[in-house]
Amino acid sequence: MYAVIETGGKQVKVEAGDTIFVEKLNVEEGETYTFDKVLFIGGESTKIGAPYIEGATVTAKVEKQGKGKKIIVYKYKPKKHYHKKQGHRQPYTKLTVEAINA
Repeated sequence: MYAVIETGGKQVKVEAGDTIFVEKLNVEEGETYTFDKVLFIGGESTKIGAPYIEGATVTAKVEKQGKGKKIIVYKYKPKKHYHKKQGHRQPYTKLTVEAINA
């Protein structure tokens, strides 16, 4: 059984036992988080939401909060003596999916 959930403006396909990285959630490590924006459930029977499936949830345990690898943002305009170098590390939350409740 698998589900497609919406979090952080993105859609993620999950199964029980999967480890996923999503946009930072305001939850402490070790707590349980419940996703209620379930778009699709597949497996033996299929359910499609319009836009969400009512009463369906996905529970996940928060493993850790962290930051991704640094990326370099470099802006410049040729012949104008303008350049700007900036780094960015995107925060994320690592989750382990425990159950899909249809």
